[in-house]
Amino acid sequence: MHRSRNAHGDHDPDLGLDGPLSADDAALILSADGNEGLNAKVLVLNRAFAAMRIVSARRAFCLLSRSIAEVIHVEKDDTGADRYMNYDLASWMEVSALQHEFEHEKHDWVRTVRFELAVPRIIRLLGYDRVPEQGVKLNRRNLFARDRNRCQYCNRIFPTSELSLDHVIPRSRGGQDTWENLVCSCIRCNARKGGRTPDEAHMKLWRRPEKPKRNPLIALRLGNQKYQSWRAFLDNAYWSVELG
Repeated sequence: MHRSRNAHGDHDPDLGLDGPLSADDAALILSADGNEGLNAKVLVLNRAFAAMRIVSARRAFCLLSRSIAEVIHVEKDDTGADRYMNYDLASWMEVSALQHEFEHEKHDWVRTVRFELAVPRIIRLLGYDRVPEQGVKLNRRNLFARDRNRCQYCNRIFPTSELSLDHVIPRSRGGQDTWENLVCSCIRCNARKGGRTPDEAHMKLWRRPEKPKRNPLIALRLGNQKYQSWRAFLDNAYWSVELG
């Protein structure tokens, strides 16, 4: 199997993950206008196959076009076991032609000037060995994702704009900003509880708040059949992954 290697070392911790696309990269893929495949999500592994972060397909193709990364594609062998295949961008373009004909519905697609490219689910950085930090970041987005936008008092699901965060033990009573003391709450329930504890307000928590073992946004992705190939790199993992 042909694949490209590069001479990049570990001195650049970002490897262009957040920088603008170059002119050559922009020539490879079209504008995102009317091209939803560019918004699909791709799991990024380091050279040692440790999960690092999630990026858009646009960024993934940028890395592939610069030979900074390769595609890792999970296939089933004759026994039903997973087999991991690696492709550089040129090889992936060839594979995409077959996938377009036989497995079109299983993939997101990006239209280029001359052809369509399947969006890879996983890419691997070829010159980056940094190990991701352990733990999950405590922030508003992850808390909403952990509770799945469900008010932990009335057990109803709300859009993010109609939710707030509630301290189970109020800050006025010494309650801390921790995974175990913060829950998703609708505006009505938050106002009803006020500065009291749930017992004092005669309100029941539907689930005891806990720190998640993995980024809760990733757990939501794993519920989608399209992202099942991520599971082998994420199950039982205790790490923080950044979403680009």
